[in-house]
Amino acid sequence: MNGAGERPLVVVPVFPGSNDDRDAVAALERVGADARRVWHDEADLPQATAAVVLPGGFSYGDYLRCGAIARFSPIMRAVASLAADGGLVLGICNGFQILTEAGLLPGVLRPNASLSFVCRDVRVRVERDDLPFTSRAAVGDELTIPVKHGEGCWFADEPLLGELEANGQIALRYAAGENPNGAVADVAGVCNDAGNVLGLMPHPEHAVDPLLGSSDGAVILASLVDAARLSAAALV
Repeated sequence: MNGAGERPLVVVPVFPGSNDDRDAVAALERVGADARRVWHDEADLPQATAAVVLPGGFSYGDYLRCGAIARFSPIMRAVASLAADGGLVLGICNGFQILTEAGLLPGVLRPNASLSFVCRDVRVRVERDDLPFTSRAAVGDELTIPVKHGEGCWFADEPLLGELEANGQIALRYAAGENPNGAVADVAGVCNDAGNVLGLMPHPEHAVDPLLGSSDGAVILASLVDAARLSAAALV
C-alpha cells in the first residue's frame, strides 16, 4: 500500500462563509487522513481524492436558504459526480444543508422549532453500523457531539419518511429528550440509498479530543477515513 492509501486524501471544499473547514481538516488529520482544503470555484477534485467532507459554516451568508447558493458552486458538480460513482461524501451542518439542496440527500432543513440558534452538546444514537461513516460504532451506541445551528430541523413528509425508514436511510437520531431543533422523527443524520453519502447536523470535527469534552466525533470521522483508505488502496 502506498502513502496515499495509508493517509487517504480527503478534500474539504471551502465556500464563501465556511467557518469550520480548518477544524474539519485538523480533525481529519488527527484520525489519519491527508486532508486538503479546496476553494469552491475549482471545477475538479484533486486526483486521488478518496472522500469529500463538506464543512459547516454559513455559505454565502445563508442568503435565500442555507446551502441554496452553494449548491451551484463549480465544485459541487465534481462532488455530485464522485457521489454518483460511489465515492464517499460527508456533509456536516451547512454541508448537510448543501447536500439536500443539491438533491444528493433527501428531506429539507428548516429553521429550528425554537426559532433560535442552538449551540450545545447532544447525544445521538447510531441507527446503522454498516455505513462507511459508522463502522467503528454499533447500533444503539450513543455519541456525544455538539450542535450549533439555527436551521437544523430536518423535515420530510410522511410518505418520504416512511420510505426512508423502510430503506434504512436514517443513520443517526437524537437520543431521547435530546432533539435540539424539532427534527421529524428525531433525525440527526440521513444517508442516500447507496449509503455512500451522509449528512448530519452535529459537528463531529468538534468532538475528537477529550480535552474539548468528548472524542465521540472521531468515531464518525475515523470510520470515514477507514473507508477512504480502502477506496484509495483499491485504486493502487
